[in-house]
Amino acid sequence: MPLFSIDQEKCKRDGICVQDCPVQIIVQPDKDAFPAPAEDAAEFCINCGHCVAVCPHGALTLSTMPIDTCPPLQKDILPGSAALRQLLKARRSIRQYKKTPVPHSILAELIDTARYAPTGSNKQQVHWTVFENPDDVNRLAALVVDFIGVTLPFINDEDTAKRVRRIIAGWDNGKDRVMRGAPNLILVHSPADLPFVETNCVIALTYLELYAYAQGLGTCWAGYFTAASNMHAPLIEAMGLPAGHRCYGAVMLGYPKYEYKMIPQRNAPLTTWR
Repeated sequence: MPLFSIDQEKCKRDGICVQDCPVQIIVQPDKDAFPAPAEDAAEFCINCGHCVAVCPHGALTLSTMPIDTCPPLQKDILPGSAALRQLLKARRSIRQYKKTPVPHSILAELIDTARYAPTGSNKQQVHWTVFENPDDVNRLAALVVDFIGVTLPFINDEDTAKRVRRIIAGWDNGKDRVMRGAPNLILVHSPADLPFVETNCVIALTYLELYAYAQGLGTCWAGYFTAASNMHAPLIEAMGLPAGHRCYGAVMLGYPKYEYKMIPQRNAPLTTWR
């Protein structure tokens, strides 16, 4: 089966797909010829779908990507720059959650959206593990606190030690400073021996948390959990990741208990102009 097919009745032979292919595996010998796969196309194709997406005539179909699975772009519902800027500036890290878990259908929609995040060479090796039960999230928090307690004697910096002791003391007094009482947790992981996987996972998780905010949900990056996730054997077992996988990030997730009304200031950007 050829890598892609061209509908010759639709194709205008404008060469757009040839020019836009990231790995340059589409050839067009002359302006009268139809685009065709290069000899090594199957070997180097990254299945990104650029050729399908960029064709203004709907003339190209990848063998791995039937045209009817690629919905048309609806420009009329894209957010304007002002709306998007407002969303990016207004998003907050949420540390007070309602107890109501996020429905499974919404969790699935978040991940379905985040899978469109870019990955190096379009490898798409971002894996997701979702904890839907608040009791499981609380159990993971307890394991993180255990890990923090184990590491405390080895912390030489007193400021860090104070923060760690505060986490442990808070937990002992019923205050969760690890998961903040969030009912859900979503983590990203990937085979640790692949290139760029940490960056890929972080970008995907950022996609997810921004879309979560647009859905009226709150998130907060679970830093203590992520730090412990690849070092504490009981926590590793509780996560249940596939062999060879490493956790590269996690966000606690739920419905915010409070609504924010203002956008606080941030420091000026640390920019060097050349």
